[in-house]
Parts: sequence; C-alpha cells; structure tokens
Amino acid sequence: MSSRPGAAWPLVAVFTAGYLASYLLPTIVGRLSAQLGLSPAQAGLVGSALLLSSAGAGFSLAGRVERYGARTPARVGLALAAIGYGWAALAGSVPLVVLGVVVGGFGSGTATAVAAAGIAARRDPHRTSSLGLLTVSATAGVLYLTIPHLGGGHRLPFAAIALVALLVWPATARLGGATTAEETASPITGRLPHRRSGLVLAGGMLVWSMAQNALWGVSSRIGVVQAGLSEVTVGAVFAAALGAGLLGVTGAGLLGARLGRAVPIGLGTVVIAASIVLSSSARDLGSFATGEIMWNTVYPVVLSYLIGLAASLDVRGRWAVLAGSASSVGVACGPLLGSVLSEEAGYPTMGLILGAATLLVAAPVTAVALHTGGRPLVPGSVRRRGGAPAALLAATTGSLSGAVPKLGSPEQAVTELRVPALRRGRLVRSAIRTAGPDGGSGQSNAYASTSDR
Repeated sequence: MSSRPGAAWPLVAVFTAGYLASYLLPTIVGRLSAQLGLSPAQAGLVGSALLLSSAGAGFSLAGRVERYGARTPARVGLALAAIGYGWAALAGSVPLVVLGVVVGGFGSGTATAVAAAGIAARRDPHRTSSLGLLTVSATAGVLYLTIPHLGGGHRLPFAAIALVALLVWPATARLGGATTAEETASPITGRLPHRRSGLVLAGGMLVWSMAQNALWGVSSRIGVVQAGLSEVTVGAVFAAALGAGLLGVTGAGLLGARLGRAVPIGLGTVVIAASIVLSSSARDLGSFATGEIMWNTVYPVVLSYLIGLAASLDVRGRWAVLAGSASSVGVACGPLLGSVLSEEAGYPTMGLILGAATLLVAAPVTAVALHTGGRPLVPGSVRRRGGAPAALLAATTGSLSGAVPKLGSPEQAVTELRVPALRRGRLVRSAIRTAGPDGGSGQSNAYASTSDR
C-alpha cells in the first residue's frame, strides 16, 4: 500500500461490506433451514461454504494487494459480492443458492483482504480496525431490527448484503491504484517478518474464531428452541447485543494502546469464554440476553486488538491478510461445528466445549501480543539490537530528556524509508537527511556537507 495512506473511510466502507456476511450468519443459517427445508447441519454447511470461499480469496490475495493496487481488487470483490448474493436471493433451489453463496463469499473475502492490507499500512491500524468493526456492527444491528419484520425467507438477508456491496462501490474511487514503476523498483520484497509469532497468531485466530462462530451460528436456534423466544424477540436481542458491541468497540478505540494488546486480548478472551457458557445454557429471556449482550460487547473489542496485532507484524499487511484468512477458515467451520455439537451433545455441553477451547487458545495468542509489541514501555523494554536499554543509555550519556519515551507510553512503529536517488550504483548521500527543524537545510544536515561521489 502507499506509504502515505489517504482517508480511512473508504477502507472502513470496504471492510464493512466484506465482513457483513459473517455478522448476519445466524439469520442466514436459520432462514435457510426454515425456508429451504434444510436440516440445521445442512444449513450450517452452506454457511461454512460461504466463509470458506471468503477465506480462499484472502489466502490467494495475501501479499498481492500491493502489486495490484487496492482499487481494482476492491471493485472486483464488491461486484462478485453483489452478483453472488443477489443470485442467492433470487434463486429458489438449494444448488443455485449454494452457487451464489460461494461466489458472494469470494467477493466478501476479496473486499476484506483489501481492507486488511490497507489498515495495516495506516499509522494507527487498531483505531482504523475499531472504526470498521463499529460500522459493521451498526449496519448488522439495523438489519437485525429490520429483517424479522419484513419476512422474505432467505432472500432478504442475501439481498441486504448485495445492496451494501453496491452502496460501498463509489468509495473505491478513493483507494489507491496499481503500483507505479518507481514503486515496483523499490525493495518491498522479502520474507515475512515475525514468522513464528505470525503462525501462532494465525493458528490461534483460527481456533478462536471457530469457537465464537460455532455459537454464533446456532444462537438463533438456542433462543427459539431452548429459550422459547420468538424470532422477533431474538432479533431484538441480537440488535441490543450488537449495540453493546458498538459501545465496546468505541471504548477500545478510545483506550488504544494504553494497556498494550496483551491485557485486552487475554482478559477479554476469559470473559468471552464465560459468556459462551452462559448463552448456550440459557432457558429464558434474561439469561439468553445477558449472555449474548456480554459476549457481543467483548468479542469485537478482542477482535479489534487481534486485527491490530496482526497488522503490526508486517507493514505491508501480509500477516493481516493471512491471519484474517485463517480466522475466516475458523469462522467457516464454526456453523458446522456448532450444529454438529448441538445435535449430538446439546447446547449446554456444546457451550462448555467451546468455552474450554477459547480459554486454551488465550495463552499463546496473549504471549504473541507480549512478545511482538504493543506493550507499555518499561525500563529495559526498548533496546538497541544486542545493546543496552535505551533508558539506561540516556541516563548514562546525558541524552536529551525528550529523546526517550516516558514510562507507560506505547511503543512507536518503525517505518521503512525508500531512497529512490541512485547514481552510478551508489547512494546519493544528499538524498538522506536527518530529522529536525532545519532538516531540509544543507548547513544543519549531517550529510549535506559530504560531497556526492
């Protein structure tokens, strides 16, 4: 992505269009089961096909968004989403619905991959991802309040997703185009940084997302079958839960990196596990609403920090796309896993299994957050490569006090600099200048007095 990203709202819009299908998964699965005569497991399998197609798009685009530019892939993804979900809305047979779902899912995954790469290139990826989750939660909340009152069977949720994709299309004009020849010549290739941490994070997000969406995929049936609620009441509970999620994401955006990433991810995952157990064992409106609202309040908060953590591992956004695609695989397997567990063991036992899996994955993911960054600065946490802590060096060498971050400040991102000026195979030293009030002045520049060779 460009080294000087523009406004965040086009990325947020594309992110919303790409993520909306997974947020509407409960009503999609429930209506496919009720309107097309599918069993819960078969309806869950259709939902899994949608999300697996989305994950496949993410894996195929990882590391390639920079080459193609953001605008063209985003437009292709939104077009596929509109066509696929529109086809699924108009189709009346299961094979045609599945075809539309697969095409639409690939479009959603393409849009999400573009947004993830763009978010990773921004100065504050966590704030942008929080804004994206805020927008998609608000959009899904409005749809959950509206769809139950309009009927329409399985057609209405698919039509809503297709419509959102069409509405987002104009925002792609503000995204970057294909990489120029000068940018292509710059050294942007290389191995993925933080490979071990990235793999652990991707695997953890796969299991974490699988557990979340195993419950999310059957939440509607828990409310209707086990708690004895109507579809309108369940829709109102989901809307209230997503509204609480808006507050949670807003709080996460305001909190930022003040606590680092490890504390929100670790503590939030524990709360999520407890919420899963409570929601899956609910037998009345009070317990069902409490579990869903508490769960949906914390879930997007933790997800925003996980997205920000993945983005921080690689400024080019490759880990953001790969981890997001691994998460999509978990999301895809979730509905099928939830349907099978609920049919074989019942909803309460399913909740215990999913809660335990969520707790088990919390430890390695939190360790990645501690190891790779996002921690508050404490004495000894900022080091030169193989050297002493920066705070200790400053104290012993009489450095300026403003050169050392204060305790508790968030770590600062490192930005790669491109040096385009070359002459006869050697760097033109005047192309590199030090930062400062007179950084552009030859007299006060460290390299300006050195003649070009």
